[in-house]
Amino acid sequence: MATITHYSAGHWPTLETLLMIEKTIKEADVPPKRTELWKSLPKKMMYQTFKKALDYLDASGKIIVDRNDRVVWVAAYNPKLQELFEKAIRVR
Repeated sequence: MATITHYSAGHWPTLETLLMIEKTIKEADVPPKRTELWKSLPKKMMYQTFKKALDYLDASGKIIVDRNDRVVWVAAYNPKLQELFEKAIRVR
């Protein structure tokens, strides 16, 4: 598993940014290259912020970057489990 590189300056990705990147990766027909992914995001961001987000997603085991520089979603996703969560009654 990858580790997050220590960054001392620059912008940090927000939760909204991470979710946007995750959604874009999941919806891609073919795993995009890093720069293709960055350019295809609905909202623009600094490349340094984008790299930090990818480092986090890689370290958390959600993505891998293959030897061809393609970003691949590898986290488990279970549509049936997601459907159960959506139908469940919230308890506070």
